[in-house]
Amino acid sequence: MYEFARGPLVWIAFAAFIVGSLYKVITLHKLAKKDKVFYAYFNFKYGLRSILHWLIPFGSTNMRMRPGFTLVSFGFHFLLFATPLFALGHIALIRESWGFGWPHLPDGLTNAMTIILIVFGLIFGLRRIANPTVRLISTIKDYLLLLLVLGPFISGMLAYYQVGSYETTITIHMMFGAAWLIAIPFTRLIHMIYFGLSRAYMGSEFGYVRNSKDW
Repeated sequence: MYEFARGPLVWIAFAAFIVGSLYKVITLHKLAKKDKVFYAYFNFKYGLRSILHWLIPFGSTNMRMRPGFTLVSFGFHFLLFATPLFALGHIALIRESWGFGWPHLPDGLTNAMTIILIVFGLIFGLRRIANPTVRLISTIKDYLLLLLVLGPFISGMLAYYQVGSYETTITIHMMFGAAWLIAIPFTRLIHMIYFGLSRAYMGSEFGYVRNSKDW
């Protein structure tokens, strides 16, 4: 299982992610072409302006109204990419497999980043339970999806500190990571890709058509 997770499963996961994402984007493009106003309203300048404002912490009125949630949300999404990207173990594996890599962060720092990310993820889960509005629209799929997102980080920490069998936990870690990649095009995680597209359209409609801001 370890050899499968480290080898074939990685390629399967990346293939599913790339093909699935392309399929989703192409399907969205075809649907947009059927709408007479979608591309007619699209404007690169206002679309980019909107994306930049929503990528900046507290760049929108809604973010400023909920400062605590904004910090947790931005911190969570930043750590979600930065932690695995600069973890020593991941970079060493890439160097071993493909012969290239980039500078890594100290283990102590990536461990702290992982713990903070897990805490932020638990806050998201508690928010779904405690906030009546969010609880009303939440299903078991949302909780399972959160578990899937946190799974690679929890299992990675267990593997690093060798809790239980290292070979077992590192295999689970890699399988969680592969499942995460595969799930992106077919679950709500697709917002990673749709964010820029939807935000660009909203910015175009508000700025180019309504002459107003969408933030």
